[in-house]
Amino acid sequence: MFQKVLIANRGEIAVRIIRTCQMLGIQTVAIYSEADADAPHIKMADEAYLLGGPRVVESYLHADKVLDVARKSGADVIHPGYGFLSENSSFAEQCEAEGLVFIGPSSDVIARMGSKIESRKAMQAAGVPVVPGIAHSLADEEVAVQAAEEIGFPVMLKASAGGGGIGMQIVRNADELRKAFAGNQKRAASFFGDSAMYIEKYIENPRHIEIQILADKFGNVIHLWERECSIQRRHQKVLEEAPSPFLDDETRKKMGEAAVRAARAIGYSNAGTVEFLVDRNKNFYFLEMNTRLQVEHPVTEEITGLDLVAEQLKMAADYSLTMSQSDINPRGHAIEARIYAEDPMTFFPSPGNITKLVFPDGPGVRNDVGVHHESTVTPFYDPMIAKLIVKGKDRDEAINRLQNALSAYEVEGIKTNIPLLRKIADHPAFQQGETTTNFIEQYLQGETAK
Repeated sequence: MFQKVLIANRGEIAVRIIRTCQMLGIQTVAIYSEADADAPHIKMADEAYLLGGPRVVESYLHADKVLDVARKSGADVIHPGYGFLSENSSFAEQCEAEGLVFIGPSSDVIARMGSKIESRKAMQAAGVPVVPGIAHSLADEEVAVQAAEEIGFPVMLKASAGGGGIGMQIVRNADELRKAFAGNQKRAASFFGDSAMYIEKYIENPRHIEIQILADKFGNVIHLWERECSIQRRHQKVLEEAPSPFLDDETRKKMGEAAVRAARAIGYSNAGTVEFLVDRNKNFYFLEMNTRLQVEHPVTEEITGLDLVAEQLKMAADYSLTMSQSDINPRGHAIEARIYAEDPMTFFPSPGNITKLVFPDGPGVRNDVGVHHESTVTPFYDPMIAKLIVKGKDRDEAINRLQNALSAYEVEGIKTNIPLLRKIADHPAFQQGETTTNFIEQYLQGETAK
């Protein structure tokens, strides 16, 4: 096993990784920006190094500075968490060249799966269902219109290198597509350095369901069943659960097998997630593959009893999987609610000083947290400050625990999305499992947060 891990991240995921490393007896190295000088992950780690100013390009996204800390500290492995450098194939390649172990698949697999066009081609070759679409970069808006007319409107215009909904837009006719094309190209070039666009058929009112996989370096691949992540706002996940209340056993089995087939086809290793769109008839289509740990990984941990960070470290250290598919027997139901520092009416970030912070507790309640009661939430980073995870013997009990935990949550000094989360948890449609990607627009649009 490794001696010292550098965590190339911040907030709750850095804390999460440090805790597993402590359990395994591995020393930890934290990095931080000037804005994070009082962050909990710094105090928890064995060593901590200042990278630079508050902007991500000066700190968490500055690959050379991160690698310099790895050299100074004597770290032998880098865990990127999620976001920042986690799916940066160039950074993974730099780590490989330095003799550092990068927690994740190889740099070439990251590059291949980072391109929506290339990943789509790979999945088609592996026999994994994909959304009908055009699997090549579109030269201009007229080519895009021609392609869309062949597929049939509505379509989803997407950035090949995109993520988080950036460079993505639903268009329902040729005029809308012409207007959307250039703007989305510019956004894609600005955020990802790649303006390539492609088109897929838009699936009306779908579910977003993903399969967690583990793959060692010896060709062993298993899946850990599914997570439903359908409740989203602006293509960003808000609440996730496992298992999905929508899938039947046959569809669940087929999706798991497809995810394993996808991982094998590209020579994948370490933890990863294969994401699917599922229509009302339970037809499923490959959406993308995330070559990292997911924000919502705790719900899988809760129903399987596994520590996914520990599994990542073991596989990266050339351990083979110690379990087979038949060993994975999920129990109970888990739900994760993302706690954001944002105005629940406008959804704008709400930076400021936290003056009071009380977390819920009790049976089946878990808090993954990256702040404390005197933390300052800055405008420089994603406004997620914590994750509330609950588990019950079944979905009804999990929802009940979620409602109670959200009611017990206390945050003062900043605004949070807790009122929105309470509305979701209390809504009859959510309680009945009607959790499509349009849930918030359909049931909560225009409501005043209380």
